[in-house]
Parts: sequence; structure tokens; C-alpha cells
Amino acid sequence: MKTRDFDKKFDDGVEDMIDDLDLSTAHRVNQAQKRINVDFPLWVVESLDREAARIGVTRQSIIKVWLVERLRAEAANQALNDDRPGGAQ
Repeated sequence: MKTRDFDKKFDDGVEDMIDDLDLSTAHRVNQAQKRINVDFPLWVVESLDREAARIGVTRQSIIKVWLVERLRAEAANQALNDDRPGGAQ
């Protein structure tokens, strides 16, 4: 199918276009993973485990979520600082 034909189906609101896609080559942008090792004090691991159990997720999941939240907050904070007069120097 030509790109213009696919775009027309999309623009026309065709609901099920999944059969028109080759999902064998699909990938999520910026989602490549790299394994790392991090050492934490025992009290940190125990605290992570308690919080993870409280909300029903794994330790790895809570670490990932909290790191992503913090990185996004830092990026937003940096953007705000850059937009202020006399911002990033």
C-alpha cells in the first residue's frame, strides 16, 4: 500500500488499520534497554521492597517509575529555568 493510500484511510477514520501494518519491523523510539547494576544500602532495598509491596509492583518497576518521574521533573525544572530572564548561562 502506498503511503498516500494509508494516510487517506487514516484521515477517513478507518478504525481497524492493523492489517495494513508490518508489525514485525515495528519498534518503540528511545526504548532500547541497557542493563546496569546499582548497589544500594540494605535499608534502601528494604524500603523499596515495602513500597513496592504496598502498591503491588516489583522492586524493579518502582525504581524505574521513580527514576523516570525524577528525570522528567528535572527536565521540566531545567526548561523553566532556561526560559527565565538570565536563565541558563
